[in-house]
Amino acid sequence: MAAARCGGEFRRWEKVPGHPVCDIDLEVDSFLREKLSALDPEAGWLSEETLDDSHARIGRRRIWVVDPIDGTRDYLRGRPGWCVSVALVEDRVPLIGVLDAPARGEHWWAERGKGAFRNGVPLRASDRVALPGARVPADTLPQVDRDLEAVFKPNSIALRIGMVAAGEADLVATLRWGFEWDIAAAALIASEAGATVSGALGQPLTFNTASGEAFGVLVAAPGIHRAAVERLRERAEAAV
Repeated sequence: MAAARCGGEFRRWEKVPGHPVCDIDLEVDSFLREKLSALDPEAGWLSEETLDDSHARIGRRRIWVVDPIDGTRDYLRGRPGWCVSVALVEDRVPLIGVLDAPARGEHWWAERGKGAFRNGVPLRASDRVALPGARVPADTLPQVDRDLEAVFKPNSIALRIGMVAAGEADLVATLRWGFEWDIAAAALIASEAGATVSGALGQPLTFNTASGEAFGVLVAAPGIHRAAVERLRERAEAAV
């Protein structure tokens, strides 16, 4: 549905300044809610586009966590760096994660304890052990991080996390409050690929929280995760 209209005509607006949305977001969201709710009627629902967050979901053992288009800015520009992100969270932990990136011809999925795959090929995070030289999806890097290597950055945070899962990047970090729907599926995919996944301060990530938010995400090759946490700690603590 989204791929068919990418680069075409659609209505767009800003939910709040700096956060664009278009009518395709809403159409995909409605489709997914109908189909996923039919698969598991007892599961709760948390989505960027149908927030309607009465917190009734908190008492549910399972919950669908959905971003109908992650990387909306790339979608609006007709670029391929966007995906549809779906996770089934059980007991606060992702059980199933799926990313569909049709403009890139990619289908990613993982199931807890059963590995992660892209187009049927098993994924494995890199075995890098030195932080200097680590590949980071970024347009530019701060001066203090110039010993790292910037690589191509899709707008979708889920796809950037997927790059770590696929060994195409070594580190992805955000130092701000973000929403569970942005990262739930990708976090499972990266973890199942052998990457280390945490919050910005190294704390464990849990899902279906009351706020639906987490402070930052840090996904890295396991050999550099601790060094990345220590490098970013002061900046992360200042941002909390």
